[in-house]
Order: sequence, then structure tokens, then C-alpha cells
Amino acid sequence: MEIKSLGYRTDLLLLELSGSVFEDRGEYVVVRTPDNPGFWWGNFLLYRTPFAPGDTKARTETFRQEFPDAEHVALGIDSVDAEIGAEDELIAAGFDVDRSVVMTASEVVAPRRPNEEATYRLLSSDDDWEQLVQQSLATATMTVDEDYVLFTRRKLAAKRALVEAGHGTWFGAFDGDRLQSSLGLMFDGKGLARFQNVQTSLEDRDRGLASTLVHRASTYGLTEGGARTLVMVADPEYLAIRIYRALGFDDTETQLGFALPPAS
Repeated sequence: MEIKSLGYRTDLLLLELSGSVFEDRGEYVVVRTPDNPGFWWGNFLLYRTPFAPGDTKARTETFRQEFPDAEHVALGIDSVDAEIGAEDELIAAGFDVDRSVVMTASEVVAPRRPNEEATYRLLSSDDDWEQLVQQSLATATMTVDEDYVLFTRRKLAAKRALVEAGHGTWFGAFDGDRLQSSLGLMFDGKGLARFQNVQTSLEDRDRGLASTLVHRASTYGLTEGGARTLVMVADPEYLAIRIYRALGFDDTETQLGFALPPAS
């Protein structure tokens, strides 16, 4: 199964390692995560072409056929050129259009104002991972209800399993034993390392923690981790992308995703 997009290629690698399954239909790939059905981007269709007029309706119907019990709709395009096609139809149908920036680096530079106060180490204990769950919930942009809590716990349990199986590491910045900032770095074993979930607790922001943590994790990835290329996927509208650029990451591709949330 050939995937052109570096963003989706690394997404699918990590999903597969976590137990997701794929079915190549030719026109599109079905991505399923049976253990976490509420995970939109673990249960989606990845199309190989942009949206022609009428495709929004047709592809939504196909999604419903592939995922009859899903409350959401999630569609992607395996593209590197940011061509969507009939975007007006997607917007009219209520889809959220996500243009994420896929960034890469083969070397990094130190942050101009590193945070030297925190303790930087790998997450290791049950308490560390529970703090990561609580930090993820506290910094979520989604409505945090019972379903979202369950989704978050399942997703992070899968990430922890990958770490414990030797596929990556999870880094944290700590004040004593309190988690302040965190991120994951996963390896494909062929020279790529993909960042996961860079986040900082609300009360600890604007202190240089994230930039310092990304730099330290990057240095680890390019040395002990054996990676030749680091991959980061970022929101072009969020301020963190400036941090990654300042550390030496370059914009490489645009990753396209379209989500229709469950009806309220």
C-alpha cells in the first residue's frame, strides 16, 4: 500500500503498530481502530484524489457504509500539494477543513531562551502517565465529556504500549514530580521519527518549556534514536509553529483532513 503523504504515512505507521487495520479499496484506504471507535483519525477514509463536484455527498455515503455505527465522518486526501478540489461543497456540508503543516528537520538549533529550571526526563511511572492523561484533558480543545475521557485514556494507553514495546519514547518537563510539558517521539526503524502530542499545562505556558523539550527530544532522536529525519505536524494558525521553525523545522507538505462532527 503506497501512501505519498509523509504526514499520513507516519500516522498510519503508528496506528498499525497500535493495532489499527487497513483495507485498500483502490480509490481509498479504510483505516479502522477497533479498540477506540471514538477516535476520528483512527477510523477514517483516506482518498487518493481531490474532491470532484459531487464527491462530498458520495464519499460521505461511502464512509457511512464502511462505518455504519460511527457518529462522525472523517476523510483525508493522500496528497502533498494541498489541492482539495470542491472545497465549497465540503464547507456547505458542515465539514471542518484541516490544513496541517508537515514539518521536517535533519538538524536542530537550540532555543534562544531555554528553560533551565525544569527537570527533563522520560515518563516512567503509572503516576507520570496518569498526569499525562489529566494534562491532555485539561488542554483539550474538544468538549470533555465521558466519551472524550474514554477516548483519551484509550489513545494514551496505546501510546504507552508503543513506548513499552520499544517503538518510541515519551518526554516530560517536570517541576519536582509535577508534569509541566510533554511530547512523544516515535520511530519507524528506517530513519524517520515522528513527534506526538506536544503540549504544556495551562499554568506553565510562556516559560520556554515546549521549545526546550522539543529541542532535547530532537537531539535525542537524531543521536541515540538513530533518526535521520524528524517529522512534526503542526497547525499553521497556532503559535507553536513559530517555535518549531525557530528550532530548525521546515515546512515540507500540507496534510489535508476533513471532519464532520457528530450531530448535537
